[in-house]
Amino acid sequence: QVQLVESGGGSVQAGGSLRLSCAASGYTYSRRCMGWFRQAPGKEREGVTAIYTGGDSTYYADSVKGRFTISQDNAKNTVYLQMNSLKPENTAMYYCAAEAGHCYSGSWFDRGAFGYWGQGTQVTVSS
Repeated sequence: QVQLVESGGGSVQAGGSLRLSCAASGYTYSRRCMGWFRQAPGKEREGVTAIYTGGDSTYYADSVKGRFTISQDNAKNTVYLQMNSLKPENTAMYYCAAEAGHCYSGSWFDRGAFGYWGQGTQVTVSS
């Protein structure tokens, strides 16, 4: 049974930083697309970033480029999301997602491309 457990959310002021973690278990960690999505109240869940665990390919939403960084630690079966220069509009529940195989530039941001999801961790950014 694949399990994804997010941690690291919290409340910060605008301009602050947070690092989210997604610990994966229950499958062979390598060669998967791991993504971070977020969902604000009343809005659709949107793709934030993704990484292919079998290599170094990363993908980012335009709104977070230059501020957010996704990384992985294969030894710990963990993917991280470093979020800097946070803005109030970044307030949302952040979810980790996983799917076997490569990430693709045309679909990494599509929640339908991922079959496994964590429970989410709340990020709140105050102005």
